[in-house]
Amino acid sequence: MDTNNWRTEMPPGSRERIVNKITEALKSYVPFSGQEVLEELKKISARFEEKIYTIAMDQPDYLRKISVKMVAMESKYQNTIPNSLPLNPSGNNNSDSGASHNMQPQVHKQILSQNIRSNM
Repeated sequence: MDTNNWRTEMPPGSRERIVNKITEALKSYVPFSGQEVLEELKKISARFEEKIYTIAMDQPDYLRKISVKMVAMESKYQNTIPNSLPLNPSGNNNSDSGASHNMQPQVHKQILSQNIRSNM
């Protein structure tokens, strides 16, 4: 493959499939669902893929860069996300803990979004 035209020689739809795979991987880091979260993950995935596509020297470099970043991100999230949002450590069941629990998805979404962007 001529490295100068590797981008034009990529099979049709391959970039979209890669973005979808990235999105699926990111979804596995999110412990809740919703259309808004899914749309944000798709946007993050597309920007990440575009960045790698632009800087890669050839198709193997493109695939390698994506793989390396995804593995690094998976490793980081396995170590940080479970500890990001402690569950009511005091053990009381007062009304404040209920409010705090209801806010966890929003806080988690903000943390996830910041972490994903900083890793990509």
